[in-house]
Amino acid sequence: MKKAILYGASGLVGSYILDNLLNNANYQQVIIVVRKDLNIQHPKLKTLIGDFNTLPEVVKDIQVDEVFIALGTTQKKTPDKKLYYQIDHDYPILATKLAKENGAKAVFLVSALGANAKSSIFYSKLKGETEQDITSLNLDHTYIFRPSMILGNRKENRPAEKVFIGIFKFINPIFVGGLSKYKGIEATDIAKAMVNSANALNEKVKILHWEEMTALLK
Repeated sequence: MKKAILYGASGLVGSYILDNLLNNANYQQVIIVVRKDLNIQHPKLKTLIGDFNTLPEVVKDIQVDEVFIALGTTQKKTPDKKLYYQIDHDYPILATKLAKENGAKAVFLVSALGANAKSSIFYSKLKGETEQDITSLNLDHTYIFRPSMILGNRKENRPAEKVFIGIFKFINPIFVGGLSKYKGIEATDIAKAMVNSANALNEKVKILHWEEMTALLK
């Protein structure tokens, strides 16, 4: 029976990760760190209220086996690039570092297709640096999930994203073979793949695209 800590439980993918963890018999406790209570009641669930600045004190002595990270923002919500970088890079690194200090042996990170620390594109570079710096923390297992378009209904209104989701659902079948990594994937499937991957950890560092994620749904 394992203990997992989850960051990003209020988001689209994170909410499904939480649901999968709570309903998985392999976990005796699921801890979430959120800025405000999500009003979810479950005998396995422990909710901690905190943010980047208070995190070291909030998770002090909270022993865990695994850390799941689905943190992220958008340019519209966070136009300040310094704050954007803190949310998408600094927070995941700190969360993983503290989890390792508290016993975590594995980290599961939602990243993005095209992540590249050497990219000239801010978003791709940010995601690449996050992957790189989490990997450098040297946990026993680092599993990085790189979805293309994430499909699903978000709570907040994102008109442009809804248009792209509609397009991806239409063109998904054309991405075959080596192009399969460009396929859009349901948030529910990303979450299920992440939790399922924790049952068979066989690599130190593994990067998973559409094909690898969907293989974990069987």
